[in-house]
Amino acid sequence: MKRFLIPLIVFSLLISLLVTSYALDLGGFVKKAIVGGAIALLVDRFSGQLNDFINKLMANEKLAPQEATKVVPIISVGKALYVGAAQVVGPKDKVAQVQAVAQLEGDFHGEIFRVKALVPVTERGKITNLQRVQGVGISAVIDVKP
Repeated sequence: MKRFLIPLIVFSLLISLLVTSYALDLGGFVKKAIVGGAIALLVDRFSGQLNDFINKLMANEKLAPQEATKVVPIISVGKALYVGAAQVVGPKDKVAQVQAVAQLEGDFHGEIFRVKALVPVTERGKITNLQRVQGVGISAVIDVKP
């Protein structure tokens, strides 16, 4: 119970700040920064449990990955914000190099198609000069609702 108490308190404080920022109309950047921070904390805290859950979910359908997996945050490159989490899969040494998944977005064929490319990368605090981790794929995308 204790291990859930601290993250719950931190998350509650972040939500309180978010509600306050809406009430005071502090602007979109502050709101996005607070939500992004809450997502990053939640992903860090629950990454192991999320990873186990996804693996069990896939195993129930006899689709379990045969290689190493882990859950990392998704960072929107254009916005420099944490927007969720992803499970990456691949050889153990390659998966260990992955610190985040970069999300690149763009419109194709006018605005008929919205494309979100997900790329495993070596650093989570960077949004430029990203280095892709070759040989690692994305096996699950996790939406985080703060």
